[in-house]
Amino acid sequence: MRALDVIPVLDALCPMHMVLSGTGHVTHAGATLCKLRPMQDLQNARFLELFEVQRPRGLTTMEDLRRVAGTRMHLQFRDTPKTGFKGILVPWQDGAVVNLSFGISILDAVRDYALTNADFAATDMTVEMLYLVEAKSAAMEASRKLNQRLQAARVAAEEQAYTDTLTGLKNRRALDHVLNRLGESGAPFALMHLDLDFFKSVNDTLGHAAGDRVLQKVARYLVDETREQDTVARVGGDEFVIVLPGLTDPARIESIARRIIDRLEKPIPFQGKMCRISCSIGTTRSDLYRRPDMARMMGDADVALYVSKRQGRARHTIYEPSPADTPPDPRPALQAAQK
Repeated sequence: MRALDVIPVLDALCPMHMVLSGTGHVTHAGATLCKLRPMQDLQNARFLELFEVQRPRGLTTMEDLRRVAGTRMHLQFRDTPKTGFKGILVPWQDGAVVNLSFGISILDAVRDYALTNADFAATDMTVEMLYLVEAKSAAMEASRKLNQRLQAARVAAEEQAYTDTLTGLKNRRALDHVLNRLGESGAPFALMHLDLDFFKSVNDTLGHAAGDRVLQKVARYLVDETREQDTVARVGGDEFVIVLPGLTDPARIESIARRIIDRLEKPIPFQGKMCRISCSIGTTRSDLYRRPDMARMMGDADVALYVSKRQGRARHTIYEPSPADTPPDPRPALQAAQK
C-alpha cells in the first residue's frame, strides 16, 4: 500500500501515531500527538530527540528501534510536560510506524492538554476510562457538595440548639455544657447571676416589643463588657448568667459588675420613649468551695443576687460561704511539713 493511501487510515484509527523515515525522522504525526505540542513542528523532527525511550534501554538509532519492533516500549517527552507513553513500533517500507498510548498517564494528559474523547480512536479503551473518570468526578463532586450541606446544616442545628433566639446569647443548655466542662477541668472561674430591675414595668407600660428591645440591648452590653473567652447566657425572661473562666480576684470581679450596672442604668430608647432599668448581680467563685458543684454554685449566686436586691437593687454581692464550704488553708500543713 502506498504511503498516501495508508495515512488517512492511520489518522482515523491511530490519532497518536507517527510515521518515521529510514533515518528516524517524523514524516507524519496523528492529530492528537500534534495537539500535545501545538507550538512545535513535529514534521521532520527526529523521533529519538522528541522522546526518551526508557525501556528497552540503549535505543539510539533507527536500526535499534527497528530491532525491537513488536516490543512494548515505555517512553516520555524529553521536554516538559514530560508525559509518559506506552508504544509499539512496526517496520514499514524503509522506516516504521509507531503507535502511542497514555496508559496510566491518561489523567495527567487530560489535565495537561485538555483532551476529550474526540482526541482518541472510537474503539480506544481510553475513551471508556474517560467516561468512568468523568462519572467518578461528577459523583465525588456531588458527594462533596452534599457533605458540605449536611455539615453546614449540622453546625446550624447545633448552634440553634445552644442559642437564645431573641438575644443571640448562649442559652441554658449551652451554659450547662460550659459549666460541666469547667467542672471536669478543675479550672478556676467566677459565676455571675444578673437579674434586670424594673423590667416588668417596661413590659407593662410600653409593651412586649419594648421589652424585647431592652433584652436585645442588654445582651449587646453584656457582651461588650466581658472578654471573648467569657460566656454570656440568657437563662430566663430577664435573667442572665456570665461565666468568667480564670477569674477569681474579687476586685476584678467587682470592677466588671460595676461596669455592667453603670451601663444598664443608662436609658434605652424605644419608639420615642425611654426604657429605664437597672440590674442586680450576685457572684460566686469556684475557689470558695472544696469541690465546686455547679448546681450549688448556681444556687449560691442566686442567693447573692437576692441580697443585692434586698439592699436596694443596682448592686453587686459576692457570695460568702459558710465555714464548712471554705477550703482549708494549706499553709499550716506546708509549714509543718517543712519543719
